[in-house]
Formats: sequence, structure tokens, C-alpha cells
Amino acid sequence: DPQLIAPSGRYRGKLLFPYGYGVVLSNILRRQFDETDLQEVLPPHQVICKDEMFEGVDPEVFQERLWGMFNVQFSPGSTMTLPQIDRVRWHLFPEVRINTEGLQDSLFPPEEEEGEETLLPDIVKVMDMQQELLARSLGEGHRVIHGVAGSGKTLILGYRCLYLAKLLSKPILVLCYNITLAARLREMMEDRGLCNKVNVYHFHDWCGEQLRTYHISRPANGEAYFERLVESVIEAVARGDIPRGQYGAIMIDEGHDFEPDWLRLIVDMVDPNTNSLLLLYDDAQSIYNDKGSLDFSLSSVGIQARGRSTILRLNYRNTDEILKFAYDFVQRYIASTSPDEDQIPVVKPESAGRHGAPPVIKLFPGFEKEAHYIAWLFRRLHDERGMPWRDMCVTYHSNWMGDVLSRCFSKAGIPHQLLKDSRARKTFRPSEDSAKLMTMHSSKGLEFPMVAVSGIGYMPSKKADPVVEAKLLYVAMTRATENLLLTSHRETGFLSQLRQGADA
Repeated sequence: DPQLIAPSGRYRGKLLFPYGYGVVLSNILRRQFDETDLQEVLPPHQVICKDEMFEGVDPEVFQERLWGMFNVQFSPGSTMTLPQIDRVRWHLFPEVRINTEGLQDSLFPPEEEEGEETLLPDIVKVMDMQQELLARSLGEGHRVIHGVAGSGKTLILGYRCLYLAKLLSKPILVLCYNITLAARLREMMEDRGLCNKVNVYHFHDWCGEQLRTYHISRPANGEAYFERLVESVIEAVARGDIPRGQYGAIMIDEGHDFEPDWLRLIVDMVDPNTNSLLLLYDDAQSIYNDKGSLDFSLSSVGIQARGRSTILRLNYRNTDEILKFAYDFVQRYIASTSPDEDQIPVVKPESAGRHGAPPVIKLFPGFEKEAHYIAWLFRRLHDERGMPWRDMCVTYHSNWMGDVLSRCFSKAGIPHQLLKDSRARKTFRPSEDSAKLMTMHSSKGLEFPMVAVSGIGYMPSKKADPVVEAKLLYVAMTRATENLLLTSHRETGFLSQLRQGADA
């Protein structure tokens, strides 16, 4: 790696950092080692024994053992930079690499053919140390990760699936609430050839599949169809018509949108021999209720969270400008809290320090003018800057807006996917090179370099709770990784607050 080679000085052309090596004897005490003739082949200073790794060992003593394994010491002042350290981690641990090609960060880099020369990227991206530690050491049992938007929760879920798929005989179940997120997660698993081992569903689709598989009648269509669908599965499990413990592990993304009865049902589906369950949660993205956080304890639904919960506060997805803008708006409606760890707190996100253009707000005479402008802008970004269509997304508030946007995009000759109903959302292909048009609800869990949030003039709608609408707008705004445009056809309370944030 040219970036890890010393350009000048005594070690020119060689690694710009020293390295050491040694042996860890995890079942031999130092006393036992000293009593053998192992020292003839293993120099004592290059060996760490069992009793030198106990939890009670002084960290400085342990560090001295590690330093003793270096045969070469560099002079003071040759400290490595953080990007250099990340490059070393990128080489040593391929599993922590984040592939930046395509729509969204993925754990799964392309497979390399044997003997194929690898082109080293100028900039590498790896999990941060907390993410890596979490992904490697989740262990058995129930685990809860509460992460702010863009903190890498889905990244950790993907790593966990990859790891457990090699170990478990029973399938792994991945559940989320959102149809479009389920489609994206399914594509992630397909890309890595894990479809036979990892089943991805949005929750109600999984309920329907359970009823189909075990030949249980589905409820009649109607207003309360989805409630009766879930009840049918719960009752069938209670009768023994649907077996418990079907899955070696279960991962729940968007846990903030799951009802208590759903979680109780899901816990029953984990094989008690593995008892592996991972719940991912973000309070500020809970857009299907007006609660600031869960109004029930995790233990009440069978999730053993005490001592097994982790909070991810750092947002990597958004630039500092987008994150601050979005959070300054939504914090008027939610409050940061720190309740018991068996509950779920509301956590303020922290920026990873990435900077970019500030969000832009545009006012138009009507929604059709909003749609025409967005189509014109996307066409320009593609033609003049070479931005791929798949990097662009428009979110809107109400379904009729999608039809207006689609007509404008067709007129501008822009290839696009309109995710207007459940059938379209189920066939959503994130990697297809087309702009994506979707409701704010459907955008949850996704991200795009360029996002236009349209129809803000209709928010909050008369029948909706302003808190829920504010969180919905927050979700839509935090889909943007680089550029954010907000459009409205009139001045509203929301727009006024957004303008205040833009001027701050």
C-alpha cells in the first residue's frame, strides 16, 4: 500500500510504522511456561501467557508485554495519523470494511478472484472502533442497540447475519416494519449469497407467510385486516398450530415501530438453544405513534435487555449541516431522556464531523411547480455533474403527489421508480440506476446523496399529530447524505421553523 510506505528517511520504501509479533498461550500459565523447554523455540518476551490476560491484570503491565514484542522501535514524533491507522485496519480485517460503491454503505465488498490484483482505494472506510467491537462481541442471548439515525445500526445487523450464517443450522430471520427497507435488506443478503440462510421480511408479510405455510386461514380484507392478521398468528402459536423456536437467530430493525404483542410473538420464534435476538431501535424515527420513547419495558415483552444494551450516538450518514438542521427542527417536539436501560431513551445524535452544503429551502406557487423544479434540478445534476440517477430521491407526504412527480419526471426523460403501493415497494431495487420517488414513510432506513423533500406546505396535515408529522419530516430530511432540498407551496409553521434553522 503506497500510503503506508515511508517516503524518505532511514526506512524509505519500507513500512512507515514498526510491527511486532508473538504467541498467545491461552491455556498455559507463565510459571508453567518457565518450567518447560519451550523457551528454546519461543523467546519469553514474545509470549503472552494465560495469567497475563486475566481481567485483573494492570492494563499498563499488559501493554508492556505487547511493546516487548517489537524488535524495532521508531523515534518519537513518528506517530501514525488516524487515516493511516484505518488503512491498517482495512488491510488486516476485511470484515470491517465498508463498501462505498452503490446506494448505501454495505458490509459486503465485491468478491475477489484468486490471484486477481486488488486496486487499493485512495480513501478507505471502516467501522469505527465501537461498531467493530459491537459487531465482534455481541455474544449470545438478547442484545439491544439503540442508535441515532445514520449511526450504522444496519451495518452491524448485516455483519451479524454474515457471522451467524456460518454457525447456525436453523435459518436467520430479519424483520423490519418498512416494506422498502425490507427490499433493501433482502438485496444486501442476495448480493452475498445468503438468501438460503437469511430470511428477510417486513413484519406483516412475515405474518402472512406463517399463515400460508401452516395452512391457516387469513382474515378477510377490511379496515382492521393487519390487526387481525397478527392476532391470527398469535392465536395459532398459542394453539400449537404454528411452531415456536423456528429460527436460530432473529434481528429486528426499526424496533421502535413494533407493538408489544409483536415483540412477544417474535421472542417466541427464537430457538431457545441459541436464544439469539438483536433489537435495533431509534426513538426519533418512531413515526407511527406519538410516543417519545417506548411506553413499555423490554422485559415485559420477553426481551432480556439489562446489561445488554448499547447506545450509538455518532451519526455518520449526514453532513454536519444536514444533521444540525434536521435535529434543531425536531428537538422542539421530542426531548432527550435517560430512563432505565430496560426502557428506551431518547438520545441526541452527535455529528461525525463531515461537512457539506447547507440545506436549501424553495417556495413555489403550487405543488406541480415544486415537481417541475425538482425534475429540472435532477436532470441538471445528472447531465452536468454526472450524478447517477440512483443517487437521487424525492420524498413526498401524500400519495397523489407521487403521481404528479412521476409525470414531471417522465416529461423530463428521467428514469424513475415510483413506489406508490405495496407491490411497487416489494419490488424496489435500490441498485437500479433510476431516481426514486417515495412517501416519507417509505424512505425510512434508506439513504441517498441527493434528497428532495417535497410537499412541506401540506404539513402538518389537519388530522395528524404535529409531533408525529415533525418526526416524519425529520426522517425524510436525514435520508440525505450530501445534499438536501426542501420545497413548499406555502408558508406554514413547519416551514417557518425550518427557515429559522437555515438562518441560524
